Amino acid sequence: MYLYTCSLLRAASRSSSSSSASSSLRLLPFSLSSSRTSNSSLLLCRHLHRSLLGYAPKWSHRFDWSSSSVTARAQMSTLDPPVLRPFERKISTMASENPFKGVLHSLPRPGGGEFGKYYDLPALNDPRIDKLPYSIRYLLESAVRHCDNFQVKKEDVEKIIDWENSSPKQVEIPFKPARVLLQDFTGVPAVVDLACMRDAMNKLGSDPDKINPLVPVDLVIDHSVQVDVARSENAVQANMDLEFQRNKERFAFLKWGSSAFHNMLVVPPGSGIVHQVNLEYLGRVVFNTDGILYPDSVVGTDSHTTMVDGLGVAGWGVGGIEAEAAMLGQPMSMVLPGVVGFKLSGKLRNGVTATDLVLTVTQMLRKHGVVGKFVEFYGDGMSELSLADRATIANMSPEYGATMGFFPVDHVTLQYLKLTGRSDETVAMIEAYLRANKLFIDYNEPQKERVYSSYLHLDLADVEPCVSGPKRPHDRVPLKEMKVDWHSCLNNNVGFKGFAVPKEEQNKVANFSFHGQPAELRHGSVVIAAITSCTNTSNPSVMLGAGLVAKKACELGLEVKPWIKTSLAPGSGVVTKYLLQSGLQKYLNQQGFHIVGYGCTTCIGNSGELDESVAAAISENDIVAAAVLSGNRNFEGRVHPLTRANYLASPPLVVAFALAGTVDIDFNKEPIGMTNDGKSVYFKDIWPSTEEIAEAVQSSVLPDMFKSTYEAITKGNPMWNQLSIPASTIFSWDPISTYIHEPPYFKDMTMDPPGSHGVKDAYCLLNFGDSITTDHISPAGSIHKESPAAKYLLEHGVDRNDFNSYGSRRGNDEVMARGTFANIRLVNKLMNGEVGPKTIHIPTGEKLSVYEAAMKYMDAQQDTIILAGAEYGSGSSRDWAAKGPMLQGVKAVIAKSFERIHRSNLVGMGIIPLCFKPGEDADSLGLTGHERYSIDLPSKISDIRPGQEVTVTTDSGKSFTCILRFDTEVELAYFNHGGILPYVIRNLTKQ
Repeated sequence: MYLYTCSLLRAASRSSSSSSASSSLRLLPFSLSSSRTSNSSLLLCRHLHRSLLGYAPKWSHRFDWSSSSVTARAQMSTLDPPVLRPFERKISTMASENPFKGVLHSLPRPGGGEFGKYYDLPALNDPRIDKLPYSIRYLLESAVRHCDNFQVKKEDVEKIIDWENSSPKQVEIPFKPARVLLQDFTGVPAVVDLACMRDAMNKLGSDPDKINPLVPVDLVIDHSVQVDVARSENAVQANMDLEFQRNKERFAFLKWGSSAFHNMLVVPPGSGIVHQVNLEYLGRVVFNTDGILYPDSVVGTDSHTTMVDGLGVAGWGVGGIEAEAAMLGQPMSMVLPGVVGFKLSGKLRNGVTATDLVLTVTQMLRKHGVVGKFVEFYGDGMSELSLADRATIANMSPEYGATMGFFPVDHVTLQYLKLTGRSDETVAMIEAYLRANKLFIDYNEPQKERVYSSYLHLDLADVEPCVSGPKRPHDRVPLKEMKVDWHSCLNNNVGFKGFAVPKEEQNKVANFSFHGQPAELRHGSVVIAAITSCTNTSNPSVMLGAGLVAKKACELGLEVKPWIKTSLAPGSGVVTKYLLQSGLQKYLNQQGFHIVGYGCTTCIGNSGELDESVAAAISENDIVAAAVLSGNRNFEGRVHPLTRANYLASPPLVVAFALAGTVDIDFNKEPIGMTNDGKSVYFKDIWPSTEEIAEAVQSSVLPDMFKSTYEAITKGNPMWNQLSIPASTIFSWDPISTYIHEPPYFKDMTMDPPGSHGVKDAYCLLNFGDSITTDHISPAGSIHKESPAAKYLLEHGVDRNDFNSYGSRRGNDEVMARGTFANIRLVNKLMNGEVGPKTIHIPTGEKLSVYEAAMKYMDAQQDTIILAGAEYGSGSSRDWAAKGPMLQGVKAVIAKSFERIHRSNLVGMGIIPLCFKPGEDADSLGLTGHERYSIDLPSKISDIRPGQEVTVTTDSGKSFTCILRFDTEVELAYFNHGGILPYVIRNLTKQ
């Protein structure tokens, strides 16, 4: 019987991302009597057996990094899978044996035995592979390993091998990641959708337990903590208490999900920022599952998942909707990307930080144009960059627009793995596998020439201290030009680099009383200074650099003004340990940079309230106040509603600007402050040298800190451990909950797909210009007291003080639909210059909130579309930026260009993405948004091609041609089904 099982599984091989299923999942209890079956075949049978059943166990994730397996599978709970079901026989007729089984070879272990089996790329004997970028080799290995001529075809493997010729043709390939990464803002709606999908399966008469992650899913709760309490020794506990008060229901729901769904880990609040935890703990680099070795790869619902690219793990951000499909074993369809080769040479000058480097790289790559591409870093300069420096650069891939910013594994990576607690034997296995499969780069050996789509070069010695802002992360400002640039911003018209402050108002002083102390604000006064975000808090050099700036300032008698809201939010407990070890935390505390919590905080808008006196001084005097943060996003309205100028800077620069109290300063010429005896203190007096920082890192960052931190990470904390959850695997929805609500996506769903459809006589809901971000579409910050979401919460008995943030209520579609397009900085051309979350209801001419207008259109059964400029949907990946418009009745978005993830999310929700032809936009075509629009699409999905031209007509007699941005055949299938989730459900019910 077991032989029959194996033969069936060979025929039905779908060893997809579900190849990561549990090693402790017991095999069917039948003996193997034939001695002719090889060990490798037996391993492959086990591997495919689990993959096909899709029956994955709960994963404890409490890895023992001292073990040689590099996997937590040995510590998983065990489950007996059911006997093969009929649907597996059906699949076996579609899939076939892996045509590359002949390259499944053994990897010898030094001293005898083997590490495991692996799909040997050099054994393919194709000279084109040696010229491939390393990042493309990861795609190749995945395709070879998963090839079944059904989900992954032999032709797909050939496309990847022939990357140099096929990539310019924008060919489509499938990809199956090894795991999925979530944070709680995006994780809650993902778990809500999974729970809702179980209900839908139940209603359609199918098995709800088919809805289970088939690959490891890690969810880190890091987006909920807010800086309510700052400048206090008790800030961490006080903020965590408030975090649990606000989010107890959400946290209990996530805890339920970790027990109801197999293969899902939830890392409790207070543990760290998801990307730093991924870098220091969750990243495997190489998986060893059931004796099959393969590279770690990950997709995450946070766009900064790319941070782990610095570790040599292929990872990038996807929409929550795509991630859910990946969890359920669906291949990700992607266009084979071009790869920009970015050569680094030389060495950073004394005093220049990794943050200065990443802001420089971001500006260069934005100018070069890398949207939809991989960027691969290489060159002699790599030896000068620590792993943390590389991770900082990789982290900001979304800001420079690339899918990945990839650093191949080398000796620096191996040293970091040992530093963070991975055992010597584990590291030896990783190195042996990657070398054998030509995925390791050794700069001590002669380098073979690799081919890239285009090339860039940066001499690290050319990098200079800088910041970015005041409204976009790629608007870099050299520190020496800061004062001049600031005054230009005051003078310029309102825009990304302008505030249009009249000349006579630019020297205005707002005097006020701060807790009985005289205080003043001017344009450019810093009111928030935050060391925050995954980008920098994972990097010991800049964190210890901030501590050294604080120390020097304290010794010179400088103090940060008390009305500046200062905070420090480390990315993991390791940061706290090395700041204490170095003795620098006490100096940061003296300057007000007390630790406030372990999470994203200010970078995602969880900056908390400003003191009432400060807020009043800003509002009443129309002050352009500034925030300086060590984050990666500074879009207007994101950090805080009252900080119109927001600058990204390194942690030590955050401390320096806090001490100066303003961004209106030339650090080269003007003093930061005065000593107690009246002497001027300049920037150079408090800035640490590269050698000082290196000494602090060497003496303070120790391997035991990582081991002790992560040994305890899943033990949680008393508040988490006390949360009670139901035992049922079907969620019981509470109809009065304002946090978790059953969404309407599958209401009245049938087994028949709705099919292709165009748009007829649609009104324009909104008419946008360029760079509308996901912050504009689906804000993550506070809920404005006059907004539709606020009215809904008040009607449901929620006090204003308990509104919490939009991000925390992403599990409730009623709140999120009302929060869509509710950003107070929204610029809608239909409003003729008035800024805010309003629009014109075209039929009546009424000025309404966007939500109210959308509901009025829906009540009248009138379709709507959105007109937009370039880079529509840039910013953090948010599924609600697509779900919200869908729930508001939007049928299509016509834009000059889309951000990659957001376009994919629109497709996933059944919204049609269209691009104006190059050189055209709404303005050039004379479109005002007052027209009615019809989009002509064939009624049969088989008659539609990815990227085809379609005609849009208006009732004013104008017509124009657009590019249909369904980029792959798979996306057309999603559209045919009304979205990706209905597509998955219908497929699963048939199995």
